[in-house]
Amino acid sequence: MHHPMLHPRWLCWLLPLLAACAPTHQAAPSTPPAVTVQTLRAHDVPLRMELVGETAGYRDVQVRARVGGILLKRAYVEGQAVEKGQTLFKIDPAPYQAVLEQALGAQAESQAALDKAMADRNRIEPLFKENAVSRMDYDNALAAYRAARAVKQSADAKVKEAKLNLGYTRVDAPIAGMTSKQALSEGSLIRTDGDTPLTTITQLDPLYVNFAVSEQDQLNFERGLADGSIRAPKQKTRVRIRLADGSEYPLSGELNFHDNRVDPRTGTISRRAIFSNPEGKLLPGQFVRVLLDLGTRDNVITVPETAIIQSQTENLVLLVDKDSRVQSRPVTLGAQLGSERVVESGLAAGDKLIVDGLMKAQPGEKVQAVAAEKRK
Repeated sequence: MHHPMLHPRWLCWLLPLLAACAPTHQAAPSTPPAVTVQTLRAHDVPLRMELVGETAGYRDVQVRARVGGILLKRAYVEGQAVEKGQTLFKIDPAPYQAVLEQALGAQAESQAALDKAMADRNRIEPLFKENAVSRMDYDNALAAYRAARAVKQSADAKVKEAKLNLGYTRVDAPIAGMTSKQALSEGSLIRTDGDTPLTTITQLDPLYVNFAVSEQDQLNFERGLADGSIRAPKQKTRVRIRLADGSEYPLSGELNFHDNRVDPRTGTISRRAIFSNPEGKLLPGQFVRVLLDLGTRDNVITVPETAIIQSQTENLVLLVDKDSRVQSRPVTLGAQLGSERVVESGLAAGDKLIVDGLMKAQPGEKVQAVAAEKRK
């Protein structure tokens, strides 16, 4: 069978045509997405702890009546400040005035009896020395004098007691502070064996803030002091508080109590700080955030809060390795320092952390790393 052959002239025409139909170049590879990275470094950070606290009065005194009777008058404005020694309540003094007058009468009577017994003793004593009277007469006179003196002492005590009780009908403030509502109104019968105080006075300046530190945090702090990774200040620990509106109380306080045992129910150790409160801005029962400045931690890694990815089981960050590929790394987080978090484990100095462009970074994929500005 005869197979026709193409003429060379036709080949010269077809080859350029076929070349024109073929693609002129291959598709260019896509450019890796750009992400901003921060090279991590270890540095010293302040060691701070933030805890929940509650304010409490420096002294809370329940004002109670020391004598019973009818309450005649309340002499203070409820909820206002009072001074030490200021009269708060007045109880009907008439019964106690009568008791005092009766005691004064008995005292005068006993004084007269004592004067007579003393005179009898003074007359018989020289006679007894001269053997002008018997020993029995002298002993009787001496016994009568001593008995009269004892009766007088008892009468004096009764007068003193009556005066005290009469004075107790005026109930004075034992301390300076803020008063609460009165528990009994005028005209009420006050009983000294009752459980209800007339009012309560709370001393607001200074003022306590009670809080608790977990046993684990205490152990970590002591371990850091022992191995030198934590440097505590030589002066007393400075304590600050943040109020419910987020503002910080302008005056700092000092720790003044550290419990000597762990509460087995909560696993915490009770502590207390004392604050000056000259303007009375703090009131007992307020919940506050307690900020403790415990010292300095050396060689700590911190990362921006925005660079942390939270999953259901762990906290992650994204890194760029030496091959410009994205790596996912689980981390253990510590305290928060402003907009950054301390990383307890999972990162090392020199790691390149992705701080911007997280949505464009996929683990295992290549990226173009752009250095972030150095932290101030």
